[in-house]
Amino acid sequence: MSKPKVVLGVSGGIAAYKACELLRRLSESGHDVRVVPTASALHFVGAATWSALSGNPVSTEVWDDVHEVPHVRIGQHADLVVVAPATADMLAKAAHGLADDLLTNTLLTARCPVVFAPAMHTEMWEHPATQENVATLRRRGAVVIEPAVGRLTGVDTGKGRLPDPAEIFEVCRRVLARGATEPDLAGRHVVVSAGGTREPLDPVRFLGNRSSGKQGYALARTAAARGARVTLVAANTALADPAGVDVVRVGTAVQLREAVLKAAADADAVVMAAAVADFRPAAYATGKIKKKDDQEPEPIVLVRNPDVLAEISADRARSGQVIVGFAAETDDVLANGRAKLARKGCDLLVVNEVGERKTFGAEENEAVVLGADGSETPVPHGPKEALAETVWDLVSARLG
Repeated sequence: MSKPKVVLGVSGGIAAYKACELLRRLSESGHDVRVVPTASALHFVGAATWSALSGNPVSTEVWDDVHEVPHVRIGQHADLVVVAPATADMLAKAAHGLADDLLTNTLLTARCPVVFAPAMHTEMWEHPATQENVATLRRRGAVVIEPAVGRLTGVDTGKGRLPDPAEIFEVCRRVLARGATEPDLAGRHVVVSAGGTREPLDPVRFLGNRSSGKQGYALARTAAARGARVTLVAANTALADPAGVDVVRVGTAVQLREAVLKAAADADAVVMAAAVADFRPAAYATGKIKKKDDQEPEPIVLVRNPDVLAEISADRARSGQVIVGFAAETDDVLANGRAKLARKGCDLLVVNEVGERKTFGAEENEAVVLGADGSETPVPHGPKEALAETVWDLVSARLG
């Protein structure tokens, strides 16, 4: 079988060196990669490097190998075009259909999915012109992932950093898997919660759960690859930030509620994949609780935490908002799931059986997605991203 053909466009920003890692991941995972840099990009990484790493010739000009018509053929034959980094200048050229070099010509002739991974200073990213260009590209079906927050050039810090190449690769892999399918979540804002909340007992102890956050992160990555603007409310995870996702970190159930309510105000869909603690200690000890040899410990009094899923389902921030909950059950899985679906008032409920060696921390999952309309969608044992795809398929259908 022929290898999937990927065009890696590289525009002239300091983050161009990170594209070498993306190229390596694409090549080692079985893709035939053709690097098409801009002339400015070659100031940061030379053509010899791109050619050696990809095994393919490198050019910036439409005049090289004219008999092969590269400005048309490269885009026509590609299964995916990804531009990383995509500078403000490149986004502007792509949005306005300019074609003054090989990369911009390739973008105009490509009929495959296109992914842009922007990287620039915060002020440039936030400028109305850039935001309008991004909106135009997304409206046309391109996937423009959100830049990361972090250290930029010099002493500057803010939003505009190129996401981790490993995470950009995950977006590319998911987009390739969907083929020529339109990004059905383009123009949508979705909120995903992930991880497990921790309720402090004292400065060194807490009540928590086994959730790793992997399913929530798979949901966030998949939504980004399908074109959505994603807010990920992450509770106590050790996972790398997904590319193109705005991450809000929280610790407790109360903090998670505040973050979800704020993000959900303009969201089209909210997926509550986090394991939110039902209870918290009634009192917090400001000093470490000491063990006394001659006394039994004092009982820990618990109080209820807010029910975030029920709250956002009952009081939806906007008309047509789709709410998805998760139910981790240990017995009578479907019966308990149906009861919970009715009690919470959400549109969909993902029900799975959990235990010490089931689901938590694993790379795979198995579930049944219950609908308020009486539907049941089984998802067989497999990667958590497969479950994520099914959830977004069902959400997308309800968003209409």
